[in-house]
Amino acid sequence: MAFELPTLPYAKTALAGQGMCEETLELHHDKHHQAYVTALNGFVEKDASLQGKSLEEIIQLTNNKPDMAPVFNNAGQHWNHVLFWENMSPNNGGKMPAALEAKITSDLGGVDKFKEAFKTAATTQFGSGWAWLVLGTDGKLKVTKTPNGSNPVATGDGRALLGLDVWEHSYYLDFRNRRPDYVTNWLDKIANYEYAEAHMKAA
Repeated sequence: MAFELPTLPYAKTALAGQGMCEETLELHHDKHHQAYVTALNGFVEKDASLQGKSLEEIIQLTNNKPDMAPVFNNAGQHWNHVLFWENMSPNNGGKMPAALEAKITSDLGGVDKFKEAFKTAATTQFGSGWAWLVLGTDGKLKVTKTPNGSNPVATGDGRALLGLDVWEHSYYLDFRNRRPDYVTNWLDKIANYEYAEAHMKAA
């Protein structure tokens, strides 16, 4: 069964008032993400060893294998973006529910320290990549970063609760080259902390 581009959980205009314009979402979702899905399906179609496998299985199977890098990159980026769209909210973006705030305070020293660590991860990722809030295998929250299309599925860091895309196509129309401003705005106005809390509790 072919992988599919998920429908956005909100209108393309829904985040405009929070700093992510309609054109950004249109290009990012309809063009960039669709291209990853199309490429991934093409690779799976030609390789019987990938057929019938889940996205997570393909990521783990192709990780750190240079000859499978194109498959890994497109599978990783598909997985990352599926999470990314869910990680943004037009309604309660930036509002942190109590249980997540308590866990962040316990594990990371408070909301301000979490945001500082997350912003550092996102802005010091050289070139393209992602910043993550992860529930580690030890049950503790941590902030990580990965290059290009890699993610916590590949690194084995734990369960991703939030993932922020820091490829330039995710912010250039809205923030030009000001990645730090994009990250701060995302954390304060767009991030879907309710999603993060729900998945933390489910784990």
